[in-house]
This record gives sequence, structure tokens and C-alpha cells, in this order.
Amino acid sequence: MSAPELRRATEAVLIVADEPVTAAALSDALGVSAETATAVLEDLAAEYDGSATHAGVATGTGRQHGFVLRHVAGGWRLASAPEFHDLVERFVIGGATARLSQAALETLAVIAYRQPVTRGRVAAIRGVNVDGVVRTLHTRGLIEEAGAEASGAILYRTTTEFLEYLGLESLEELPPLAPYLPDASALGDIEDEMSERSLR
Repeated sequence: MSAPELRRATEAVLIVADEPVTAAALSDALGVSAETATAVLEDLAAEYDGSATHAGVATGTGRQHGFVLRHVAGGWRLASAPEFHDLVERFVIGGATARLSQAALETLAVIAYRQPVTRGRVAAIRGVNVDGVVRTLHTRGLIEEAGAEASGAILYRTTTEFLEYLGLESLEELPPLAPYLPDASALGDIEDEMSERSLR
């Protein structure tokens, strides 16, 4: 794998990761040494904050991004740049009373019927990354953390705010479901019902 491909592959892993990615985990996934994985992560972190250098000489344009790569909890994780915290918070919370998007409804439906469930499991069921949607649902108070699996992955469940949002007394009032998550058509029916209730 060439250096550019390695950087792109690392970014792909970081985007879908539920938890901070360790250099060891990245090296296993990409088939490179832990030292190489660490070097790539450090280079990306420097690039994202505009301070990338090579042999002590600044490289690139020094362009800064709206996101950073942080070393936290023993691993690496993408996050919005600290200076935009207030803006991001206004963006997320400002739409708290707005109708949920299709992606949010689908994610909420999966969590409601599979809770407690990890983001990774929800993403696997939906077939797309759900990090942003989960953060939005959590910020709006519709879901909350419910402990963690042995692997450390955080579990999520719905809240009383979720019940109030849909006008339900309890989870027992959710549309009946088969023992397993429904197929796409059935999930669509559930999303329609959620949408109707949210507009009442």
C-alpha cells in the first residue's frame, strides 16, 4: 500500500470508528507496523490543524480544517475543531424542535427496537455511518448512554423524552415487531408512524 493510499485508508477507518482507534488496532486493520500506523496518525493530526512539517520544514499550505484528530483515551478520534464548539452546539441544538430527518428516524427506530445497542450495531443494520445522527439524537435528549459492552463500545437506549416526542406512554405502545428487526419495507412503515406522531 502506497503512502497516499495508507493515509486515505486511515481516514476511512477513523470516520467509521465508534471509539478512539489505537495504533495497534489500525496496524492490524491495515497490515502495517504499529510504528507506521502511529506516524500516519500523527501526520494526519498535524495536517488537519495546519501544522504539518517534513524534516522541520512546513509542508502544504498550512490550511486549517474545521475538524481535528485528537489523541484521547489511548486512541485517536476525529472531532470538530474546539474554536467552533459554540457554533456546532447552536447548529445541533438549534434544530431540536425541527422534524427529524429520514436518517434520524431510521436510526431512532433501530435503537428503539434493539436497545440497548451500540453505534456499530446500528451502523451495521442501516448500512451507513451513524455517528453524526447518534450525536444529534443524544444532544436532543432522545437517546442516552446505557453502559458499555465488554469491548468498551457505548450502548444507547431511548429516553422519556423519546416517549414524549412520539406521544407514547411506554415502549410497549410502539408498533409490534417480529423477534428480529424488520425488512426495509416494514421499517419504512414504522418511520412513517414516527413521523406522524412527531407532528401531532
